[in-house]
Amino acid sequence: MSLFEPEDARGPVPRRVRAGWTVLLIALVLALVMSFLPAPYVIEQPGPVYNTLGSQEQDGEDVPLIAISGAQTYPTAGTLDMLTVSVRGTPEQRPSWAEIIGAWLDSSKAVLPIDAVYPPSVTTDQRNEQNAALMVDSQQEAIAAALTEQGIAFDTVVSVAAVDPDGPAADSLVTGDLVLSVNGTESATVEQLRAALAANGTDTPAQVLVQHADGTQETIAITPVISAQTDAPALGISAGYSYTFPFDVEIQLNDVGGPSAGMMFALGIIDMLTPGELNGGQNVAGTGTIDPAGTVGPIGGIRQKMVGAVNAGATYFLAPASNCDEVVGHVPDGIQVFAVSTLSESMTALETIADGGDTSALPSCDTVTAAP
Repeated sequence: MSLFEPEDARGPVPRRVRAGWTVLLIALVLALVMSFLPAPYVIEQPGPVYNTLGSQEQDGEDVPLIAISGAQTYPTAGTLDMLTVSVRGTPEQRPSWAEIIGAWLDSSKAVLPIDAVYPPSVTTDQRNEQNAALMVDSQQEAIAAALTEQGIAFDTVVSVAAVDPDGPAADSLVTGDLVLSVNGTESATVEQLRAALAANGTDTPAQVLVQHADGTQETIAITPVISAQTDAPALGISAGYSYTFPFDVEIQLNDVGGPSAGMMFALGIIDMLTPGELNGGQNVAGTGTIDPAGTVGPIGGIRQKMVGAVNAGATYFLAPASNCDEVVGHVPDGIQVFAVSTLSESMTALETIADGGDTSALPSCDTVTAAP
């Protein structure tokens, strides 16, 4: 008896089997080809980490991220890290399906539809410009929030951030103009501007005193119209703020856009302006937008930012309370996350860390999301 039958004893391979192997081979070839075709997705992953108390190399030399002149400053220690998210892919150069599948299997990355990051009506260059503008605005708001928290007075003026081409101010105002007053009433805040326009109404022109980029001032008659957004008299502009601070605060950070570093910049400024170490010399990371009143707002990519914080050696993380639904269940090992809604709450968390207090008593995302 033989262990193996001769080749010809087995007979010919059935046609059905041959067809099956052919279909499988074709499917494998198609899958291989498809894996290298561009996909309609982009990949979010942890990006560079920057210590707001540290420096960045620019043109071959180290430049402090935050430089303050004209005011007393104090030594700092440890880190107050701001986190970033890198996006792999653009509309012009999309990731392959092989890369997308790899990202799906990697918990430190996120796969998003490309239109969610790059709207079809916005070019890549336009998106980069918008993010750069948001970074500049967030830096100014971080300075304002830090000084407000410290009780340091500064001047605020409403500025024109954008002009509706079909609005009543289209032929009168341009981006960057400062709105000083309406009908002789100072407009230091958006709320004051809205109140002055409401008092004027839409039947008569408002006398708007503006200051142009070259420093010249001009009173312009503009008749407000009812805004579809606020249902109140408006000039057809998007309003922002321009600040005059009592000393110079320069924030230098290249190739990073968006508003999510605002809170960490504000904390870095406060740490430099106050004696002692706000973080107790510990490595602390965080993220969140900030407004001049110190309100901390939500950001994108928080799961990737928590991974980036751990990779950078941080042991504590300050997260916007409004992002807690994305945090719960996704906190990496080795880091403790605190939920904050204001700059004051962030400082309380840092003071507890610095004093070696009971950090378990601080608000966490578990307690925030469990609240009714």
